[in-house]
Amino acid sequence: MNEAETRAEKIDPALKAAGWGEIEGSRIHREYSITPGRIEGQGRRGRTEIADYVLIYKNRKLAVIEAKAWDKPLTEGLAQAKSHAGKLMVKMAYATNGQGIYAVDMHTAHEAEIEKYPTPEELWKITFHETNAWRDRFADIAPERRGNREARYYQDISIDRVLEAISDGRKRILLTLATGTGKTEIAFQIAWKLFQSRWNLSGSPSRRPRILFLADRNTLANQAYNAFSNFAEEALVRIKPDEVRKRGQVPKNGNIFFTIFQTFMSGPEGTPYFGDYPPDFFEFIIIDECHRGGASDESTWRKILDYFEPAVQLGLTATPKRRFNADTYAYFGEPVFIYSLKDGINDGYLTPFRVRQISTTLDEYVYTSDDRLIEGDVEEGRRYTESDFNRIIEIRQREAYRVSLYMQRIDQREKTIVFCATQDHALAVRDLVNQMKTSRNPNYCVRVTADDGEIGEQFLRDFQNNEKSIPTILTTSKKLSTGVDARNVRNIVLMRPVNDIIEFKQIIGRGTRLYDGKDYFTIYDFVKAHEHFQDPEWDGEPLPPDGDNDNETEGGSAEGGHGEPGGQRNEAAGNGDGERNRRQRIRVKLADGKERTIQHMMVTTFWHPDGKPMSAQEFMENLFGAIPEMFSNEEELRLLWSNPESRRSLLEKLQERGYGKDQLLEMQRIIDAENSDLFDVLAYLAYLKPTITRQERAEHARNQLTSQFSEKQVRFLDFVLQQYVAHGVEELSPEKLSALLRLKYQNALADAVADLGKPEQIKSTFFTFQKNLYNFNEASPGRWV
Repeated sequence: MNEAETRAEKIDPALKAAGWGEIEGSRIHREYSITPGRIEGQGRRGRTEIADYVLIYKNRKLAVIEAKAWDKPLTEGLAQAKSHAGKLMVKMAYATNGQGIYAVDMHTAHEAEIEKYPTPEELWKITFHETNAWRDRFADIAPERRGNREARYYQDISIDRVLEAISDGRKRILLTLATGTGKTEIAFQIAWKLFQSRWNLSGSPSRRPRILFLADRNTLANQAYNAFSNFAEEALVRIKPDEVRKRGQVPKNGNIFFTIFQTFMSGPEGTPYFGDYPPDFFEFIIIDECHRGGASDESTWRKILDYFEPAVQLGLTATPKRRFNADTYAYFGEPVFIYSLKDGINDGYLTPFRVRQISTTLDEYVYTSDDRLIEGDVEEGRRYTESDFNRIIEIRQREAYRVSLYMQRIDQREKTIVFCATQDHALAVRDLVNQMKTSRNPNYCVRVTADDGEIGEQFLRDFQNNEKSIPTILTTSKKLSTGVDARNVRNIVLMRPVNDIIEFKQIIGRGTRLYDGKDYFTIYDFVKAHEHFQDPEWDGEPLPPDGDNDNETEGGSAEGGHGEPGGQRNEAAGNGDGERNRRQRIRVKLADGKERTIQHMMVTTFWHPDGKPMSAQEFMENLFGAIPEMFSNEEELRLLWSNPESRRSLLEKLQERGYGKDQLLEMQRIIDAENSDLFDVLAYLAYLKPTITRQERAEHARNQLTSQFSEKQVRFLDFVLQQYVAHGVEELSPEKLSALLRLKYQNALADAVADLGKPEQIKSTFFTFQKNLYNFNEASPGRWV
């Protein structure tokens, strides 16, 4: 019997005899897809992890079974069973060939052959030695499925771990999951189970709980409020300061409440609004992005958590623990589950990325007397560095040069977030982008900061809407560094220092979310933020904050000021630079000619999810796979490519194997070879040959024309080369020859024949000169092969 027959005739009946699929609450999930596999491009993914069987009872995954054919050894699939069980974090793993059953306890490491599968109730008792009434009640509540998408395996683990901690009576609980992995969805499912099971602090299921979702930014609170829409409308309460003032009291009718710290800390005459609730009013509090101060002893926000001390408090964070970063972990304790950025990319739930490191000759600046001081007092001899720009000193030409660099390199149709030093800097960059854009839409690039209030929030909602293409670029300072769910972000531009690895991870998280056709995203790094990748704790324990005093939380003012009218504006919390700093800022205009001498160097680096750098070739192979073996060496490729007929045949064969025009153009972009020939792309990927531009290739070809062709032929071929440089190798195809002649001779083909000869001669000239074009040896400029 093969494996399929063994399953149908032996394994399935044995499971049925044990009650699986027969006893109420028991299910067998066959061919359970654990992970979709790492994104590799062209719609392809890496190896998926699939468990032959997952045994589920009372909505909990309890065991995996790996099946093999009847004639295979009993433990042939044992390693796979252990791997899948470890991934799913279930207690029992089984291997079988239909003749016997081999069991492994993943917690005790005990292994033995057993006679039959345990019943659902027996397996429940094997997994949970002690009875727990709340665990059973939680288990009876099925997850609330929304749409066709099932929860990801790590989300199920997170939910189960938190509910297990609540069942055991823990009061402080922590979950650590990478940005983009669905912490809000996890929070919703936990709240759903607590609500439906009527869990509350009394210990008796006598009533539904009151739950508080607490964030530090309106965007996060609003996203959560919308994500909890499966609850009845009357159960959901969005606490807003203007409504509290209007009614003269805080809202108490409802079950799921959403607000931000700043609202709770505000109130009449310095009395915080949270004090209007009894300390035991909320029974479960979810603190989103809890590493940003909610649990810190130094934070005034900690007063809220201390006041509601009776509640069970769940902290959500994307920040793993570091030895010296103890505040959050000291308060909540060790996380009940961790899912890292590396895990997410390797599993295929997050998008891989590349980093373009850009340095310029104006990354630092020393004032000289030929420059014009427009405002402020410059320090003679002082070297102004990255952390000074756009906070202490402004040089508009410097910013314009940087904006020009990435605007020339990005696909301007792709959604992009630009992180700036301050709100004023974000405003200036917005203006520069709009001055350089090709789009005709006036809202192509907009600023989204605290000062932009409701209009900024609307811009953000439009940006997050995947059906809308405007706005395309957002500029910001701090506001969008975390918690913003915009799935189709393709570029992240860093124009301000990122001082700690915590924030760096969060910013990267703006691009990691999955989207159809999104194989990777790009980080344009002007500020050496990529150096965080060299930190040995890049995907483990992050560096602690080093006191970035931007003064712009960009959440503090949103409800207390611009975001929801009527609140008292907190200048320190809401305005990234303030009027005092504006007056002190130095503004300099470079001397005539200096702007034209600014130069830059760009290096593109690709990062493997284990934190190690990859070559462009390795990244391309991960993304698209190796170039098919249709040519044995560079010379054969050159020979095929230099003949228009064989080049067309090669391109057709490449397309048949999944390397069509779109894929080849994308390869050009990845290796920064948009101005090169597709020949250079293939030679680089196959043989690591350096690329040259079409302009360089054409210049060298021109030098050979006069020795082989007549003056009139040279004039025509020079015209062909101009079209080639402007538009690419498609201009050299046989199908283009007629159009090129018409364009050059303004439809007077008789003149073309008079100058160039009969059609056969013209075609021969067109083909012959292309050999010269591709005989240039890129590795040794100036040499011909």
